[in-house]
Amino acid sequence: MTKVTFATHPFLLGFDQLERLVERTAKADTGGYPPYNIEQTTDNAFRITLAVAGFAEEDLAITVEDRQLMVRGRQSDEADARVFLHRGIAARQFQRSFVLADGVDVAGAHMKNGLLHVDLTRCEPESVVQTIQIKKG
Repeated sequence: MTKVTFATHPFLLGFDQLERLVERTAKADTGGYPPYNIEQTTDNAFRITLAVAGFAEEDLAITVEDRQLMVRGRQSDEADARVFLHRGIAARQFQRSFVLADGVDVAGAHMKNGLLHVDLTRCEPESVVQTIQIKKG
């Protein structure tokens, strides 16, 4: 049986990359930890806010590779020296990824009150009109 997808439509030339993007996004679901919000701050700016209580700035890493924003958290192993009578606060590592559209860049990140804010901006694409010359023969 042949797999029919939206990118195989004859009017959608070159959109196979978009289909791979959708598949990659579907595979990137890492559950609900840490919880996050995505908000639009202006017409061309967004903010991703992750709840990272218990993580210090040096425990977090933010990278962008191949249009994928990756936020990783790993707490230091200082808990080995402590004896817990009850441990209800999880100290686990995490990895949360977000696929960025073309033209969306990371403007910066900051932490405040246990929340990591990652600011994104979208550049306005230029409107380009191109005339194609028809060659003879």
